[in-house]
Amino acid sequence: MTAHGLLLIGILLSSFVTGIIIFFLREESHAFRTRLNLAGAGVKLVLVAILIWEVYRHPGPLGTIRWTMLPGMDFALGADGTSILFVTLSAILWFLTTIYAVGYLEDSPHRSRFFGFFSFCVSATIGIALSANLVTFFIFYELLTVSTYPLLVHRGTAKAMQGGKVYLTYTLIGGAVLLLAVVWLQSLAGPVEFAEKGILSSLAESHGFELRIIFFLFIAAFGVKTALVPLHGWLPKAMIAPAPVSALLHAVAVVKAGAFGIIRIVYDVYGVQTASDLGLLHPLVILACFTILYGSLRALFQDELKKRLAYSTVSQVSYIVLGTAMLGPLAATGGLVHLVHQGIMKITLFFGAGNYAETLGVHHVSEMNGIGRKLPLTTISFSIGALGMIGLYPFAGYISKAYLKSGAIQAGEEWVTWVLLTSSLLNAGYFLPILYRAWFMKPPKEWPKERAFGRWETHWMLLVPPLVTAILVIYAGLFAETGFTPLAWVKLIAARESGP
Repeated sequence: MTAHGLLLIGILLSSFVTGIIIFFLREESHAFRTRLNLAGAGVKLVLVAILIWEVYRHPGPLGTIRWTMLPGMDFALGADGTSILFVTLSAILWFLTTIYAVGYLEDSPHRSRFFGFFSFCVSATIGIALSANLVTFFIFYELLTVSTYPLLVHRGTAKAMQGGKVYLTYTLIGGAVLLLAVVWLQSLAGPVEFAEKGILSSLAESHGFELRIIFFLFIAAFGVKTALVPLHGWLPKAMIAPAPVSALLHAVAVVKAGAFGIIRIVYDVYGVQTASDLGLLHPLVILACFTILYGSLRALFQDELKKRLAYSTVSQVSYIVLGTAMLGPLAATGGLVHLVHQGIMKITLFFGAGNYAETLGVHHVSEMNGIGRKLPLTTISFSIGALGMIGLYPFAGYISKAYLKSGAIQAGEEWVTWVLLTSSLLNAGYFLPILYRAWFMKPPKEWPKERAFGRWETHWMLLVPPLVTAILVIYAGLFAETGFTPLAWVKLIAARESGP
């Protein structure tokens, strides 16, 4: 096996092995479990950095490693520009979420079970990113469903169990649809390897009708985890999960796995030009725009903070789908870079929501009067994430929306710019009142359930991650056009996908 193959396996197993060991730890082994969690996350970061360095040193295809499971069915891992983008996001945010989760669950029961499945969840996400063919992708996609469920129901309350039941119902049906699409497509095209510009152009004329049906089966399957309307119903109910789980779900794991699946189908299975020729992209644009507006409208009327953020995710993740579905490098750039930008902005917001709940017992927007005076650093980071979501300069969200607007014009879909403008106004409508309450309204005499943390406003492990991600939100926007940013990497990917 090559050094490159060993590197891919190391990236995948660094969290998986960590999870297996943690399952066997006693609950009182707090210090060792913490060190093991941070070591596993740190090793993954280092290995991903080595992978990026290898790509810079040796541009071009990195090759795949594969094992034959059945004739014509291989388990295959590989790395291309798109997968490295997703892997890097996953590794960085997993490290920060691990720190946050250790602080958040310090006094909670069943921590070994939680962190074991937590590690498995990240392993499945990394596996999705590194899958080199459709069968491998399907395996890890379903493993993600299985490993996420115990995290959602971790608290074991009636609400948690109900939320988990709804999640499983949606995702298992989505998985069955995905299996049908994979089997049907492979019966037409043979083993489906991910390839730049897709592999189905030769079948478009002879099997156009079947390919259209299969495409929309894929969109339905991936649309569940992406929370495309009307397949989004599980996401608000999943907010009963602990804050670190919500952060992971919205920023990098479940919803991003669905969006990443749509990116793979459009770019690396069908090919964007073939999908356009078959008339598949315009309906996807319409569905994405409807979801963007629907999620924003529903967020306006949510008093529970995490539910407001959940409906914001329904809206914001569809920006990724929108950019994927419009022809041209500008739209592709906007969609792909929002995969990263939405991740760092949304995880900042969920870290903040977790801090409000854990430190002051605040769960609702109506309880947030003057909270910026009590938790100033948390609220500064929350404000940066919120302003980025609205799309204000110099934050990361501004870059995503600017490229999507330019991409819509380039693709001849000028009406989409009005959808984006309306969405930004709605974003302002549900975020600015929160910031006004937090900074300018008089705080209550006492908070619902206040905890003291000495000299810090909250536990330092809850405070550092949102501050770091807030800095990343500013960096990704302010220095977007410099060499080492998500935008710079995405431009290379978009140019290859949209080029001749």
